[in-house]
Amino acid sequence: QVQLVESGGGLVQAGGSLRLSCAASRSLSAIDGIGWYRQVLGKQREWLADIRGGGYIYYADSVKGRFTISGDSARNTVYLQMSDLKVEDTGVYFCRARKNTGDYWGQGTQVTVSS
Repeated sequence: QVQLVESGGGLVQAGGSLRLSCAASRSLSAIDGIGWYRQVLGKQREWLADIRGGGYIYYADSVKGRFTISGDSARNTVYLQMSDLKVEDTGVYFCRARKNTGDYWGQGTQVTVSS
């Protein structure tokens, strides 16, 4: 199993930046991939970015060029650096770890972008 704890959410003005953290209970090398997702009330959870074994990184078009995903193996933590935030980026942000034993989710962290 993998426990994930997200942090770093908060209230920020449009155009601002935030960095989210996803701390994993296992070494990142033991995890096939970690992704960030966003959920807005009443909508489906939306995939934003992925980092996978070998350092492969993928982004959704909606965040490409504004968000950066990175991993720190020494801290077993994956980050999501968000810049040029927009009001529509408001939501609860979750990280998800994928292993051969299944998928694991954190509890989420709220991000609110004000105009």
